[in-house]
Amino acid sequence: MEVILRQAVDSLGHAGDLVKVSSGYARNFLLPRGMALPATEGNKKRISMEKAKLIAAEQARVASAEEEAKKFADLSITFAARVGEEGKLFGSVTAGDIAEQLKAQGLHVEKRQIDLHEPIKALGVYKVAIKLHADVKPEVKVWVIKG
Repeated sequence: MEVILRQAVDSLGHAGDLVKVSSGYARNFLLPRGMALPATEGNKKRISMEKAKLIAAEQARVASAEEEAKKFADLSITFAARVGEEGKLFGSVTAGDIAEQLKAQGLHVEKRQIDLHEPIKALGVYKVAIKLHADVKPEVKVWVIKG
């Protein structure tokens, strides 16, 4: 199914792009959330007229995300955790834990914006990306120390 994106979507495209996706993805995710429109002739004409507005709005979102990314520039978070043998943690550090630490430092980030594929289960220093926008992903240093 072909759809016209109304906003940037990770690994798919930017606002105004005509992309081909599976019909289930379009019907169940993109269309209900207002992220895309079906690629009909009427919508193509409408989007071509709105494309300048969409591009300006997208640039404004990128600019605000880059402004917010400056707050994360040299930020580091420390977790003190109980450790067993070989430096393995009792428990783990999750995206929710990182979001709480950031909130305590005055930065509002939802845990789904934190790009942590698996919970951290060992001591060390980790770089974790924060997804503020599809094109803006600042990294935060996460220190896990023996506590």
